[in-house]
Amino acid sequence: MDIIVKHLQEVVAGMTKEKTQWKEFLETISVLQWVLTFLLLALFCIILMVYLLFTSLWPLSTLYFMWMVMDWETPERGGRRTAFVRKWRVWEQLRDFFPIKLVKTAELSPNKNYILGCHPHGIMSAGAFTCFSTESCGFTDMFPGMRCTLAILAGLFRVPLFREYIMGAGLCPVSKPSLVHLLSKSGKGNAVVIVIGGAAESLSSSPGANTVVVRHRKGFVRMALEFGADLVPVYSFGENELFQQVIFSDGSLGRRLQDLFKKIVGFAPCLFVGERLAVMPYRTPITTVVGSPISVPKCVTPTEEEVDHYHKLYMDALSKLFHEHKVSCGLPESHKLRII
Repeated sequence: MDIIVKHLQEVVAGMTKEKTQWKEFLETISVLQWVLTFLLLALFCIILMVYLLFTSLWPLSTLYFMWMVMDWETPERGGRRTAFVRKWRVWEQLRDFFPIKLVKTAELSPNKNYILGCHPHGIMSAGAFTCFSTESCGFTDMFPGMRCTLAILAGLFRVPLFREYIMGAGLCPVSKPSLVHLLSKSGKGNAVVIVIGGAAESLSSSPGANTVVVRHRKGFVRMALEFGADLVPVYSFGENELFQQVIFSDGSLGRRLQDLFKKIVGFAPCLFVGERLAVMPYRTPITTVVGSPISVPKCVTPTEEEVDHYHKLYMDALSKLFHEHKVSCGLPESHKLRII
């Protein structure tokens, strides 16, 4: 409880401290580069490498593609993280823009492995990225001996150049070979973070909404049982407040097109708007609360009953985490968590 009070005091202090115009400018530029990276960098990298093939610099692209083929499986073998990227000062400005805080409610033992289920996805998962893919929120200091890895869409690691950037930040594919490597071949003290709701959850993101997609998602529970990794619920309060989104009703043409795009590409195109320049998020505080671990035994071939049992324990723990911290994180007592 003392840890939670301390972090809440830091949030209040940060919000009441007046910022200089230069500080606000640095924060705005940092967030803008992050948003544009999220939206456009992968596409830009593809266009650039294809374009170079038709110029006098074609050997560069050719050599890189040859290297990429040889390096194809590296993302699923733990990637190639660098402290240099994770400690960029730009991430501190990104953190301060909202601001984003990481709150610890229980210890994580460096002698165990964990799967952290992060909710909600939001539009861009600002809380998950800042807390678990950078060192700006102090995860390493808060959980000594733990190595944190955020698992994201596997297809992004097939994009030339872009894959090097995201691997540098310690990101890995949310694929079975990748998760198997992290939970069984990288020793102990691994905290694998999965945004459970994924693209489907992003389509429900809007201010005031607290909807998580997890009821029928049990793969992460099965993986935890197979490797004896404890489950940890995580909730990012404020994540859904960053953008306004046009939400299409189930069965509408807009939703069918979104679902089709998601099925083909792997992510859903959201029609959203921010506070400024259409893409700049609102300055809304995000508090990412890491819950208590759920002890999970190792079962090489778990039964459906075992999976269902621990899946229910996880949903109950997530609901408890939400209701215990919602008021202190800025939500009214009347807010409920909707699990679909």
